[in-house]
Amino acid sequence: MADRVSPAELQKLFLFEALDPEQLTWLSEHGEVEEREAGATVYAEGDEATCFFVLLSGTIKMSRNVGGARVEISRTSQPGSYAGAYLSYLGDRVQQRYLQTLTSLTASRFFVLPATDWGTVVSTWFPMTVHLLEGLYFGGQASQAAVGSREKLQALGSLTAGLTHELNNPAAATARAASLLRERVAKSRHKLAALARGDIPRERLAVLVDLQEDAVERCAKAKELSPVETNDREDEMGDWLEERDVPFAWDLAPTLVAAGIDVGWLDDAEERLGGQHLDSALHWIGYTLETEQLMMEISQASGRISELVTAAKQYSQLDRAPHQWIDVHEGIDSTLVMLSGKINKKDITVVKEYDRTLPQVPAYPGELNQVWTNLIVNAIAAMNGKGTLTIRTSLRRPEDPDSPVQVEVCDTGSGVPDDIKERIFEPFFTTKGVGEGTGLGLDISWRIVVNRHGGDLSVESVPGDTRFIVCLPRTEPTRGAAVPQ
Repeated sequence: MADRVSPAELQKLFLFEALDPEQLTWLSEHGEVEEREAGATVYAEGDEATCFFVLLSGTIKMSRNVGGARVEISRTSQPGSYAGAYLSYLGDRVQQRYLQTLTSLTASRFFVLPATDWGTVVSTWFPMTVHLLEGLYFGGQASQAAVGSREKLQALGSLTAGLTHELNNPAAATARAASLLRERVAKSRHKLAALARGDIPRERLAVLVDLQEDAVERCAKAKELSPVETNDREDEMGDWLEERDVPFAWDLAPTLVAAGIDVGWLDDAEERLGGQHLDSALHWIGYTLETEQLMMEISQASGRISELVTAAKQYSQLDRAPHQWIDVHEGIDSTLVMLSGKINKKDITVVKEYDRTLPQVPAYPGELNQVWTNLIVNAIAAMNGKGTLTIRTSLRRPEDPDSPVQVEVCDTGSGVPDDIKERIFEPFFTTKGVGEGTGLGLDISWRIVVNRHGGDLSVESVPGDTRFIVCLPRTEPTRGAAVPQ
């Protein structure tokens, strides 16, 4: 016959001190005493929750697996401390698994009650309390889900507005350049007709074509000049053109300078053309260069549009499996592109300190992108529009080949005060004004990193240096592991 705990001993425990003799007797008859030696695992995180444990004597600790490391949550020697299947009163409406690992640090004794019996005790003896707890539990989950969905929609709206603005700029540039290009092509045709009517000898026309090709090649390789250098070269070129009575000299000079043409090139062109047809030749080359420059603008603008669309596609993960092996840098970069409108409006410098040798990790990339969004947006807000945003990637322990991948989102804001540092990952906790934040951004991020990926999310902060640190394991999380609600 298994050892029992007497009703009198049970009544000495704070958990049961208010029960009547009949209830104490019932517990005594349905529970058993179990002993564990020092260092023994009483139950393991993720296992099916089958029992409710009450400490009678000894010292125990509770721990959780965070990012592949065992993190101690609490330890106690207080008789009456309880753990295990304390949500059994909710039945199959929630997943009945142990949420932590319980270990006996010294030889320990427990009063152990089967989960089904504990569920019966709570629901039968305290029906009103059960209704209150159910309301708090499921109501809290529903509220959190609703507000979380609202926050996601707000973030999506902000990202969409920023993306629309970013797309509008290159689209407008493309339309403007295409319109100007049509004009330049028409003028180029007219100028070519004028050259043809000028009875240019075949050898001179060949020289002109060679000069045109050389000018286009220079345009493609032209380096950007400083405003002072540009102004000096335009003045020099304008004087050169005016000395030779080239019409619209000061309109032509900026085009030639922007294309990398200098006075030395003009001297060579004049010599090769023999001084004839210089006006028409230079203007025809000018139209050619303007056409080339406009096509480059269109190419750059369309490239920017393609970059933004690719980033949006990468960010949304619409065409990819929800769970896959990923390079964390891809999601971070796409998030930065999506938030570029918000960043560019501020005096914020973005610094990327990437370790490109990092291995891939198993992840839900769409959800991780939400984490990067929340952390980056918070960092921008913390700097009040001015500072340095640093994204750093590395192995958490470089000397360990199995170390988790670590991503740090750093800002130079005022920092997180010590008195709220422990609360920032709590749902609905926010330091923002009323209507400015839901207080779920960091809670959602924590759940995605810790619950969905088996990783770790922490913060280190002093004024001028705040770091949110995400650690992602390099192995698939154990299926069926406990997910704290």
